[in-house]
Amino acid sequence: MAVAETGILTVLTTTDSPEKAGALARGAVEARVAACAQVSGPVTSVYRWEGEVRAEPEWQVLLKTAAARYDALEAYLCGAHDYDTPEIIATQVVRGGADYLAWVAEETRGF
Repeated sequence: MAVAETGILTVLTTTDSPEKAGALARGAVEARVAACAQVSGPVTSVYRWEGEVRAEPEWQVLLKTAAARYDALEAYLCGAHDYDTPEIIATQVVRGGADYLAWVAEETRGF
């Protein structure tokens, strides 16, 4: 079965405090580069940075946006984030409730 293209993405980023995560989520929605966002955490991220393996608590922000608004969302996250190299990963939504997907598209229309 072929997978339909919905034109909607989920975009994940992480940061080191719930306050920063909330600010990233709110700012993206206010700027209409995301229709909504969920903040969850803490999670433990294990990674190598500057030659050292680290394990740190982080909070995840999962944003929903139209694929056409991805570049604007990425630019917002890069500008608002305080990490040197923030995690920004987009995943295509292949299926979803038609009304919800239409709402995400409408909320992220470039006004």
